[in-house]
Parts: sequence; structure tokens; C-alpha cells
Amino acid sequence: MNRRKVLKGGMVLIASATVASVFRPAGAAVKVFTGGQQWNSPPGRLPQIIDDSKLVFFTPREADLLKAVYDRLIPADELSVSASQAGCVTFTDNQLIGPFGSAQNRYKLGPLVQGTPEQGIQDIITPAEIYRKGLAAMDSHCQKTTGKAFLDLSDEEKDNYLEKMESGSFDYGEFNGSKLFSLMLTNVKEGFLADPVYGGNKNMAGWKMIGFPGARYDYRDYINIKGKRVELEPISLIMI
Repeated sequence: MNRRKVLKGGMVLIASATVASVFRPAGAAVKVFTGGQQWNSPPGRLPQIIDDSKLVFFTPREADLLKAVYDRLIPADELSVSASQAGCVTFTDNQLIGPFGSAQNRYKLGPLVQGTPEQGIQDIITPAEIYRKGLAAMDSHCQKTTGKAFLDLSDEEKDNYLEKMESGSFDYGEFNGSKLFSLMLTNVKEGFLADPVYGGNKNMAGWKMIGFPGARYDYRDYINIKGKRVELEPISLIMI
């Protein structure tokens, strides 16, 4: 699949931040601004660094299935690493045990009424439930319809299955397969471009690919540089 097409939606959100500050001239790194009050991060405010050596929500089978899907949505190529190599499975795994997974910010008691797109998500089912039920349904459905487990399909067969899934061709019982596909597509883009402190974007691969400078708070050293490329190495919250 085309990486540019998959990441397009996520990249638009940060494009304005990359235009003027993705490059740094030689020597700029050693210049220190001393004309203001030093900033220190408030104690206890930064998120905990994710341990990518263990699963906290997914079963090993679910993680393997999600890895196979993610690596077809964002495969390794000449631009960067694959989604799983960038830690996108770890990112999603950890998001699902928190407020996102339980849809903490949504009213979920019903009654369920079909709303308009402008009204946002109207589902009672949570992202964690969509993944738990959806991955199991996908695994079973793929075996029944293709005669193979999704993990055993060729790359071309995986792409064909995912394209039909995205189009709404598959009924997974409680919900259409397109609901799971849409959630996976959103989360893989988030994981590829999020701050590495959340488990994805390992080694800032996503940021380096698009030239995003990361969690920098001060550009005063570069504000008067005009007509020159300003190269900035990305900074993660892990480094603060």
C-alpha cells in the first residue's frame, strides 16, 4: 500500500509546523540563547515511558494479527520503517488500557440514536471492545472466506481482504468490518506520528521521514535566519 496515501491525513495536521523549521544550518546547534528565563518542565506532568517488551491489552494472537494489518497499511520502504517496526502495535496496545480504550469522554448509556457526521461518534461500543471483538471476528471470517488465516495470506491477498473490509463488504456480526478498519487506520497513523514517549514512532522514524522537529519549545535561535535551510534534529518528550 502507498505510505504517502495512508499518512496524508495525519501529516496535514502538522504540516504547518514543519514548513519553516525542519532544517538547521551548520553551527546553529552550538548557539545558546541566554536572554530569557530558563524553562523547566513541571514535576510529575510528563507521561511514563512505555515498556515495549510486554503486552498490556492484546493477547499474543491479537498483537500478531494487528501487526500483519498495520504492516500492510504502512509497509517498510525506501522512505522509512514499517508500522510495527515504528512501534505502532505497542502504541495502540497501551492506548486501549487508558481513557481512549474505554471511551471515557463519551456518554455510553444510550439510547443509541443514529446521528449525523457533524455530531461525532455516537457508538456505545468502545475502541477496546471493537478491537477485542473485531480482531476475533476478522480472524474467523478470513479463515471461512479464504480458507486461510489472515497471517497466512500473501501480501497481495492481505491487501485484497483489507480493501473489501474497508469498503464495508464484511459483516462481523455486532458491527461491520469497516468500523474495525477505520479504527485501525486511525490508530496506525497516530502511532507512526505520535511522540515516542507513548510507545510509537520509535527512534522518531515518522518525524524524521517528514522533517518534523518534535517537542521543541523555543525557536528564538532560528527566528532571524531567512533564505537558508534550518535543520533541526527531532526532540521527544522522552528527552526532556
